[in-house]
Amino acid sequence: MTLIKSISGIRGTIGGNPGDNLTPIDAVKFASAYGSFIKQQRTKDEYRVVVGRDARLSGEMLQQLVMQTLVGMGIHVIDLDLSTTPTVELAVKLEHADGGIILTASHNPKQWNALKLLDKNGEFLNAEAGAKILELAESAELNFADVDDLGEIHKNDAYIDIHIDEVLDLELVDEDAIKAAGFKIVVDGVNSTGGIAIPMLLNRLGVHTVKLYCEPNGRFPHNPEPLKEHLGDICALVKEENADLGIVVDPDVDRLAFIDETGEMFGEEYTLVACADYVLGENPGTTVSNLSSSRALRDVTLKHGGTYHAAAVGEVNVVAKMKEVGAVIGGEGNGGIIYPESHYGRDALVGVALFLTHLAKRKLKVSELRASYPAYFMSKKKIELTPGLDVDGILKAVAENHKTEEINTIDGVKIDFEKHWVHLRKSNTEPIIRIYTEAPSQAEADKIADDMIAEIKEIAGIQ
Repeated sequence: MTLIKSISGIRGTIGGNPGDNLTPIDAVKFASAYGSFIKQQRTKDEYRVVVGRDARLSGEMLQQLVMQTLVGMGIHVIDLDLSTTPTVELAVKLEHADGGIILTASHNPKQWNALKLLDKNGEFLNAEAGAKILELAESAELNFADVDDLGEIHKNDAYIDIHIDEVLDLELVDEDAIKAAGFKIVVDGVNSTGGIAIPMLLNRLGVHTVKLYCEPNGRFPHNPEPLKEHLGDICALVKEENADLGIVVDPDVDRLAFIDETGEMFGEEYTLVACADYVLGENPGTTVSNLSSSRALRDVTLKHGGTYHAAAVGEVNVVAKMKEVGAVIGGEGNGGIIYPESHYGRDALVGVALFLTHLAKRKLKVSELRASYPAYFMSKKKIELTPGLDVDGILKAVAENHKTEEINTIDGVKIDFEKHWVHLRKSNTEPIIRIYTEAPSQAEADKIADDMIAEIKEIAGIQ
């Protein structure tokens, strides 16, 4: 079964049977539920929803289904067509719309797609709103408009340009410094909308851009998750072109990774660290990342005299914590930059502009910038348990075993030791505990994870 319904939206593989995969029937069903939810929020004469998509092969089909469903509910649609997740988020704010839908499965392979749902602030729905939409989708409460009250579709293909204008208007983005640096940069847009947006931004910044996989045809040339094992082509091309760096984004452009001038990964975890280092140097304050993100952000924050907070995994949780503590920057260790001066959403365009400003002002090579930060290494493993085992009880026992250390239980169990940490999270759909560790070397991180697996097996009585 590859249709996954959650509070953040609906995603699945294209084709197959309704209810089992993401079919046209499922797209209409959940778009209808979302439209009903929007209309229940407040009574008004006119409702408007922004809709955009990444370039994956099923995107145009799904977008037409979603938009026409909203039209049938009497909701006007602002059609951004090919766009990015942060662009749609920003457009909801700037249009004072009632919500937004992004057709993207983010870093998932080409057979996947999804409806990601936004509120009137251009932010992902909270758990309560998501649960209500799931409830509406299974109910008979859906009500469509009479013929005289149908919505209309208004196409607006200017929003990537508008998004770039907004980024360049940010106080901490220094166009002149970036132009003066004369950067040469290779861009891997994984043949999605990053191949449109990132080169457009770099062009405005006076960057000599070398495009790799920037044709937005949805035919991903490699696994679209921006991890080292998928990025051999850009790593080689950066060296071949004698470029200053490489930029990689995922299909919907909310995750950002850099390649240094030697063709080595800067480290996705360090995207946020570098951007935060720059922002905190100009505007000291509080930062937030999720519990599974690198400790390096905490170290950099403390260096600047700020305060660091951890949130449960998930963008909506990070955003909630950032608002609670008034964070000046935050995000997730997967290359997601959230900069409130722009908007409360992960945004690779904002991340690129902040990073390049930082690099230009420091007058360092990318490898030298990376070497200036604390060196941490991560291990990500999992242990499969026998169905019926009390996973919560196992996590509670692990926490008890380490009660003399700093324990955080807002999202599974995280144990902070002096020089390393362990984060255990259970799967919501299968008897699995995911084990994340970070330590000063890869060997240590791997050993700590293996030791934790052994501890869990002992608690669970597994041979």
